[in-house]
Amino acid sequence: MDVNAMFDVMERLIERSKVAVLANVDHFGQPRMRWMTPAVIRGRKGCLYALTAPDFSKTSQLEQQPAVEWMFQGPALQEILRVRGKTELIDNPALKSDVLEALGGRLGTFWKSNPDASNMIVLETIIEEFVYYRPMQDEKTEVRVEE
Repeated sequence: MDVNAMFDVMERLIERSKVAVLANVDHFGQPRMRWMTPAVIRGRKGCLYALTAPDFSKTSQLEQQPAVEWMFQGPALQEILRVRGKTELIDNPALKSDVLEALGGRLGTFWKSNPDASNMIVLETIIEEFVYYRPMQDEKTEVRVEE
């Protein structure tokens, strides 16, 4: 598999499951994991997007430690994709609009935690590596994204 095929797998898994697990490191060097609602934006290949609020704990954690890993899975765990990269927190109205459009109506949980629509920023992950598993076929493929 090449990088383009991995991006296709990621898009397909996002379309199917609608959610993924984001792992990062907190201020004390401890791992943290949370369910997130990610999206890809057409024309912005190489990145993965999500929304967060500036006052959420993960925001300050990511400012200090930008390395993250995302995990996507298919139904019945027949395929699992891990995506490693570095995050950027972006406060740009045009990008927020693009991410909101890409996420559609999948932000119910986010809006419960953050009811103020003006209180959000974009979490952009610049993808560095994919690790794709198909456990039932005993297959594992790793692909680095070249700059």
